[in-house]
Amino acid sequence: MSAPSKPRILIVTPEITYLPSGMGNMAQRMSAKAGGLADVSASLVSALFELGADVHVAMPNYRRMFQGDIFSLHEKELRKYHEVLPEAHIHLAEDRIFYYREQVYSNQNDESMRIALVFQREVINHIVPMVRPDLIHCNDWMTALIPSMARRRGIKSLFTVHNIHTRQVSLAQVEEAGIDAAEFWMNLFFTGHPASYDHARSHVPVDLLTSGIFAAHYINTVSPRFLWEIVEGWHSVVPDSVRAELRAKYFAGCSAGILNAPDVSYNPETDDALFQTFGVDDFAAGKKANKLALQRELQLQQNPDAPIFFWPSRLDPVQKGPQLLTEILHQLVSDYWDRSLQIVIVANGPHQPWIDRIVSAFDLSERVAIVDFDERLSRLAYAASDFMLMPSLFEPCGLPQMTSPLYGSLPIVHSTGGLYDTITPLDVETSTGNGFRFDHYNSAAFRWAIDQAMNFYSLPHEIRAREIRRVMIESEQQFSHKEVARRYIAIYEEMLARPLVETESGEYIKSLAESLAEAAEGLPND
Repeated sequence: MSAPSKPRILIVTPEITYLPSGMGNMAQRMSAKAGGLADVSASLVSALFELGADVHVAMPNYRRMFQGDIFSLHEKELRKYHEVLPEAHIHLAEDRIFYYREQVYSNQNDESMRIALVFQREVINHIVPMVRPDLIHCNDWMTALIPSMARRRGIKSLFTVHNIHTRQVSLAQVEEAGIDAAEFWMNLFFTGHPASYDHARSHVPVDLLTSGIFAAHYINTVSPRFLWEIVEGWHSVVPDSVRAELRAKYFAGCSAGILNAPDVSYNPETDDALFQTFGVDDFAAGKKANKLALQRELQLQQNPDAPIFFWPSRLDPVQKGPQLLTEILHQLVSDYWDRSLQIVIVANGPHQPWIDRIVSAFDLSERVAIVDFDERLSRLAYAASDFMLMPSLFEPCGLPQMTSPLYGSLPIVHSTGGLYDTITPLDVETSTGNGFRFDHYNSAAFRWAIDQAMNFYSLPHEIRAREIRRVMIESEQQFSHKEVARRYIAIYEEMLARPLVETESGEYIKSLAESLAEAAEGLPND
């Protein structure tokens, strides 16, 4: 009797950072990134591929983003591109709506919906029948119709909630895009009770994110704590339907929280955006050199001993909390004027004009710099700064708080979501922790945390150096894509009730129980 074939996994993602070179002749050209989803998708596919699992990827064919302009390819290479890829494990959704895009997502709601529907049409109508997967892994509202189709066809599905944003669409729009929703409409989540298919088609919109959660066999958020906060009703910004379906999955034992990890390019030893690269053994000299370079570029007072606080996140007052900073900004700089405290903001967002006005009104340009987001400058600021500011009201996962410790910059965060999961209070006496947390979402609590950071900065150099070195080493181990992949693989195996690969690499794969126990560690018992 022949051995059973390996289960086939199809990962459906609108973005990815890289693909293993063995997956197809054009794999290394394929990079379309808008956020953390691209990094998670890449690391997961890579880990599965290295294990020898039968992993497939479905994504839009962003021709322009993949190789500049496809028409610049030689005719022979262009022909090879079309001949080889259909036989590889990379499955590209083909439609002109993807070909000439320069970014993954559109700022126009109507166009964004069309892109999502066309992508799902190609996955449902062509890619799934061709791949015949045993399990489909979908991500966010842009892929949320697929779990409903998968359930109808008897295919297991995992749905990952990276953000709580959702969209609504009518069945008529779905069908006009070329998707036969009549096949699986009973597995969708409607904003009201549909009396019949015809009634639903014309009168009751589908909520996409809630549909993905509702129809999937298993779901995960990108933070254990954020999942728990939603279940407990902490955040009014979470739609009621999303919360209700997440609660249902949570209490049915069909949910987990799996943290993301920073892009592997965030490494102070190899980051070419830095003025001077450094590692754990020479970070003090490296950070000093980068600090002076950043101060020169931003026209701040040049002082290698000035404590720099870095703000890397979008200046969004709904989620990221920049208003907490503006409420204390002038007083904070004034109180620490003699210690040359500096604040660097490399970010855009609605709150940017308020900070500009404060800097201008109080003539703080030598102590506070605010500039539009720039990838190179942001990386330099991670390396130059001593502390990173992230006082988010809510945070599904967050990446800056995991990135900054890699560069020896200690995070100052609000105790919520992924920030709570990844940052623990620094304790010099026991040599534990990796940053500073505040529990109450207000400017006074935020200022208290900054004062704690300044107390740390006043400690003798050898103590600070010892703790920063430890944090850098521990962060590299903890915030790893390998760890992220292990947890997803554990869920895949539990859902399929069999191993993904029948090799000695079983040591690499953790059991679901062990994985979930680790993910839930530190959550409140109540």
